[in-house]
Amino acid sequence: MKKILVPCDFSEPSVQAFKFAMEIAEKSNGQVMLVHIVQVPVMHDTMIMPVQNFEASFFTDLKEKAEHNFAKMKIKFAKEGVKIHAFVELGSIQKTIQRIAEDKKADLIVMGTHGISGLMESFVGSNTERVVRFSPIPVMAIEKTTRISKIKNIVFPTTVHQNQSSLIREVKKVQNFFSATLHLLLVNTPGNLRRTSDEKQQMEAYAKHYKLENYTVNTRNDFSVENGILEFSHEIKADMITMGTHGRKGLAHLLFGSVAEGVIDHIPCPVWTYVEN
Repeated sequence: MKKILVPCDFSEPSVQAFKFAMEIAEKSNGQVMLVHIVQVPVMHDTMIMPVQNFEASFFTDLKEKAEHNFAKMKIKFAKEGVKIHAFVELGSIQKTIQRIAEDKKADLIVMGTHGISGLMESFVGSNTERVVRFSPIPVMAIEKTTRISKIKNIVFPTTVHQNQSSLIREVKKVQNFFSATLHLLLVNTPGNLRRTSDEKQQMEAYAKHYKLENYTVNTRNDFSVENGILEFSHEIKADMITMGTHGRKGLAHLLFGSVAEGVIDHIPCPVWTYVEN
């Protein structure tokens, strides 16, 4: 987690995301890339030049305001030795984030959330779904002030399928970075029931297959996967949740995008998501 991209709309949650990213970068000897994205509404005019002039003037004004806000954030929250790159982009949110993340070779995207109201206001609707569900780079959603030194218990909801090599590789990186205990969680629902003895055997086999260390195995019965994750996380006072999503594959698997989004909207601890290949 050395190159961290933080989309920023200057709301309090996005400031918290920046502070969290700074702590990660300080520990990893990494850098933080702040980006403010300006979405200019589509305008129709029989004369192209007036529209272009208006858009250019509008963007210049917003860019100056964003750069001023960036400067204040750096003064207040910068950490010695951590490089901060701040820039303003014009374009659609999801596509711009993905382009920047790929161009800059980011290995983590950190975004602020507004809890029940969804991801940061600039990311409502389809943009929220696309960023969380389709980003090929891990996404960390932050709602409240979080110190990385406090992250010691990480919940990892799993289907215990032994075809998740890329996901487990990334989850291990997160666990090792925070030196945390990984709590594997299997949620049984009315439509997907398993016997208790089978559950434990499957989870231990799963952990052994992927050579997991410092972990616990846990099962819960609930009416939905989302509720099961939330109840267990509250029960153990989880410091973070890591989740795999299958956004690129539709709804073919248990832990798909909408579950991750529901968890993000209803829990105060950081939620890390990764689209499985």
